[in-house]
Amino acid sequence: MSNQVIPQGLLPTNQPDLFFEDNAVGRMKKQVWDASDAEIDAILADYGVPSPVEWGKPGSYIQTTVRWQVEANRKKNDIVFIPVGCTELHGQHLPSASDTLYVSQICEGVRRFTARRGAPVNLALPPLNYGGHPYHHMGMPGTVIVREHVVREMMIDVMLGLWNDGFRKQLIVNNHGQLWMLESAVQEFQKRYQLPGIFRVIDWHRGVREFFRPTERGGKLGTNFVHADESETSLGLLLHPDMVDMNYAVDTEGKAYLPEGHFDKSVDPFGRPSRWSEGEGHFAIEIAATPEGVVGKAKSGTAEKAKRPMAAILKYLTLWHDDVLAAFPAGSVPPVGEVTLRTAAEMEPYLREPLSEGWKPVYAIPRIGQGTEV
Repeated sequence: MSNQVIPQGLLPTNQPDLFFEDNAVGRMKKQVWDASDAEIDAILADYGVPSPVEWGKPGSYIQTTVRWQVEANRKKNDIVFIPVGCTELHGQHLPSASDTLYVSQICEGVRRFTARRGAPVNLALPPLNYGGHPYHHMGMPGTVIVREHVVREMMIDVMLGLWNDGFRKQLIVNNHGQLWMLESAVQEFQKRYQLPGIFRVIDWHRGVREFFRPTERGGKLGTNFVHADESETSLGLLLHPDMVDMNYAVDTEGKAYLPEGHFDKSVDPFGRPSRWSEGEGHFAIEIAATPEGVVGKAKSGTAEKAKRPMAAILKYLTLWHDDVLAAFPAGSVPPVGEVTLRTAAEMEPYLREPLSEGWKPVYAIPRIGQGTEV
């Protein structure tokens, strides 16, 4: 490292091929990268991780909180996190709700953390317990495939309903191979309705991909993140160990027809020309190559291996949350004329507190967008 030339604006690590940007996000990631195991445990403790999933816990989600408290919370913090997952075979050792569980428990951790500061982020119950899928998942038992336009329209309707209720800063947190459908939903939502707000989708594991590095690249894992493998098994063992049975964990390997280098792995660790989702036919479909529902070495999973990536995503989502509220405090949105083709005067009644005098529901707004409806 002593002879290494550090590019301007980047922060070095103990790995010669890994730098973090010298900004708030990069500094946060470097802090987590450099943290001791004891410091990682302390971060997780701050977020109450691990804790049982809170889908049925009173006060955890918008839908499980009494109405007056929902409105009181929103007036202090109008950001909503929308976790999305799927029903997909994750081997005999994991539940088919794995993706939905992971992402929900991450969002719940951020809620617990922000609640202790007095203004909890709002959570919406997962709208996609059954999600969309890539072609190569076709035919797998335990995997329930929702058609792509249904996924998109479901997410658009959820976004519109939450916006109408005053939640105009929305983060869709994804944990499944359907990212392009969710990106399409965000874009179509704005083309169709032209509403001021903050709308974003994030594949959480790709957002902190550095922390899924294998040991030869400075990480804690033996293999790269694929599916129901070492990485996802480790997440299950950390977050909901009572739903994991390691007696049934297996190691498998997919069947590719081309040499390595063209298509990336699940978290895009190598920056290859195409993401895994940007093609079909270059590898065997899952039911032919890995009917076990595992692609990778599930037997190697341990709860310890999931701790650092979990700490990284919890810290990152909190940072994004805080940056949004700093830029646009509760009740405010980006300037109407700068983020839509509408006018501030036109939007004024729709932006009022729901059910207050003069408020209009967004469903009455004249359509000016060019989006399509199925």
